[in-house]
Amino acid sequence: MEYKQIKLLVCLFLLPLISFSYNNSRIHENFDFDWKFYLNASIDASSVDYDDSKWEKIQLPHDWSIKSPIKEENGRAMGFLPGGIGWYRKSFTIPDTYNEKKVSILFEGVYHQSDVYLNGKHLGFHPYGYTAFEYDLTPYLNVGGENSLAVKVDHSGCPSSRWYSGSGIYRHVWLKVNNPVHIATWGTYITTPAISHENAEVKLETTVKNSSNKKENVEVQNRILDAQGKEICMISSYTSVEKETQVEVNQTMQVANPRLWSIDEAYLYTMETTLISEHTILDKYTTTFGIRSIQFDANKGFFLNGENIKLKGFCLHQDAGCLGTAVPDKSYLRRLKILKEYGVNAIRCSHNPPSSEFLDMCDSLGFVVIDEAFDKWKSGYYSKYFDDWWQQDMNAMIKRDRNHPSIILWSIGNETSEQDKTSEEGTERAVMLRDYVHSNEPSRLVTAALRPTMEKRYTTNGFTDALDVVGYNYQEQWLLDFKEKSPKQIMYISEAYPYYRGRNGTYKDFNPINPWYDVANNDFVFGQFLWAGIDYLGESTAWPSTGWATGLFDVCMFEKPSAAFHRSVWNAEPMVRIAVEDQALDIDPGKPHWSWPFLAAHWNFSEYVGHVIQVHTTSNCENVELWLNDKSFGRRNTSDYSNNTIVWNVPYQEGTIEAKGYINGKEVAEYELTTSGKAAKLILSSDRDQLAADGQDLAHLTIKLVDEQGNQVQDSDQVITVEVLGNGKLLGLDNGDLRRIESYKGNRIKTYFGKALAIVQSDRQQGEIKISVTCNVLPKTELIITNY
Repeated sequence: MEYKQIKLLVCLFLLPLISFSYNNSRIHENFDFDWKFYLNASIDASSVDYDDSKWEKIQLPHDWSIKSPIKEENGRAMGFLPGGIGWYRKSFTIPDTYNEKKVSILFEGVYHQSDVYLNGKHLGFHPYGYTAFEYDLTPYLNVGGENSLAVKVDHSGCPSSRWYSGSGIYRHVWLKVNNPVHIATWGTYITTPAISHENAEVKLETTVKNSSNKKENVEVQNRILDAQGKEICMISSYTSVEKETQVEVNQTMQVANPRLWSIDEAYLYTMETTLISEHTILDKYTTTFGIRSIQFDANKGFFLNGENIKLKGFCLHQDAGCLGTAVPDKSYLRRLKILKEYGVNAIRCSHNPPSSEFLDMCDSLGFVVIDEAFDKWKSGYYSKYFDDWWQQDMNAMIKRDRNHPSIILWSIGNETSEQDKTSEEGTERAVMLRDYVHSNEPSRLVTAALRPTMEKRYTTNGFTDALDVVGYNYQEQWLLDFKEKSPKQIMYISEAYPYYRGRNGTYKDFNPINPWYDVANNDFVFGQFLWAGIDYLGESTAWPSTGWATGLFDVCMFEKPSAAFHRSVWNAEPMVRIAVEDQALDIDPGKPHWSWPFLAAHWNFSEYVGHVIQVHTTSNCENVELWLNDKSFGRRNTSDYSNNTIVWNVPYQEGTIEAKGYINGKEVAEYELTTSGKAAKLILSSDRDQLAADGQDLAHLTIKLVDEQGNQVQDSDQVITVEVLGNGKLLGLDNGDLRRIESYKGNRIKTYFGKALAIVQSDRQQGEIKISVTCNVLPKTELIITNY
């Protein structure tokens, strides 16, 4: 293949001296609307003329399991929700203008074992439920007429994950239109191998694909734009692409005085890639990226742009309570903003690649991310497909995600059975995956998370040596031993108990000293990821709990009293919180090893009048003073108590209990709880007062029970009904309590600790959305949101 390349660097003030025509054919169309769905295992709905007139009309993302009946026989892993086999169909018109174009469809995530048909023709099968995949529609398209797309999703082997996976087309779908000569899907690869305050070297590999039947000569032009859209620099190269092939064009650019991407300032640049042939622009493609350096040191931990940083991380599954896994982008955005304010700076995507939109948000908000490919390898449902599909799935994750500055590690697996094999099979498999990642994306290291075993064979069979970075789940008690035996090993806590810590080298013996101190007090441990940061569906302890109830936030993203400790050590903002230990509290206990003491954040304990109760004040202040009805219990030093938590023995009486935090003798924080009266009204508040009329925007409405004085009432829950009228719909209703036997669909729910969450989605018409909340014993409350 003839390959000629000429490089030209254009400075900031220079402009091209030639005019171009623009063949504007790159279309990236949201394909989420106007689908039909039917849950039935006995049909074949792939043909063009199949009658779907009576099917349910739905919009993507869609998870059919979450709206299904909850039954104990469905099993704990899926939160007692079923799977099945579902069919999706969509009719669409392709205009004449798409003639001689390349048309494809990109599915960001289908769970799982999907078959896709266009006009009755089978396009392909994709087994893994967590990676994106694309099909070329061009050969079977009816250009200028109607087309029929059908998708069969087989989750009949439910449950197929250890947690709630959902079922269906649960992420976005995109229709893509390109010229025959275009930049391939995920066809740019940007790295920043050399960075200083004065200059950053930016390397770029662009994959140019020629789907035509003739050789093409093209110019590949790349411009770097700053956050305001101003051009920083530009480079141009020329290449030839033979028919039905693709080539990689490598270029190097220099950015003077770069703004670095960091946790505190998530500065992003844009690479604008343009393909030009004979003064015609064939394609234009943009890639967001950040300039930053990452380094791991076996003794000192993790460095971002030369700064030593401890990772304060959450492990996150992708479901969102009543939404299941069909989570709109704005729901993820709300979650991440809450976590950022709380003090989280790192996310481990457990145990699968997240959506690309989720990573975009991590880029823009300043989280570092561990992107994880698999839970198991040759066990579970994936064992059937591992040998034939692991490479394709790894490639899909790496190519899609490699330009995200937030990603600092590639994780090839979690708690695989191979870690404990006495043969070489397990280590060989780890080396195979590691080397594949290195050969395709060498700018980041490779990790995996290891479960604890008393034998710890993974330390002697070569498995840990096969990893660049070792993640240990719940093994803080052995870290010093691991370090002594393997001093060059880079390590972190990939899963940590939120409260307990291991003790005496035994897995089932626990110490209530928080495992965060194993990170804070040891330079060689670069961070921890709590299991789990947020409650999630599936992996239930027992009926009727539908999920994992021991996160620091519930599924509504309401912060639990137990979250005060990590707020105190992860957030520099002075704070103090009050919680009352109450082992009689009616809450979902979750699994014991992951649980905190039962804590209530209210002061309604009339049954304990005259009795001494334990009050916890958690703070990052030097001293805390506790007051009850204007009587001081004195000032105590936080450092004299474990886990930043002072325990006070207080004779209960109604009124107001208040904690004041002091640093250098100055009051810097306060917090109080007041005994509430009976619920007198409902308070309805929204995180958004305007929504875009795009059919996908969201508002999250918090519903609270309060007394006449406005104090939240947490001990007298009521059944409420939510109605949405106008240009929107009620997408979900939840209260944070995973113990529910009623379906996740519907508009009635009982508050939990005096609160509930309603999620409202816009439609595609401008106007008003009216939300009303009623209760049999309280006045109705209303709120209006504008859909513009």
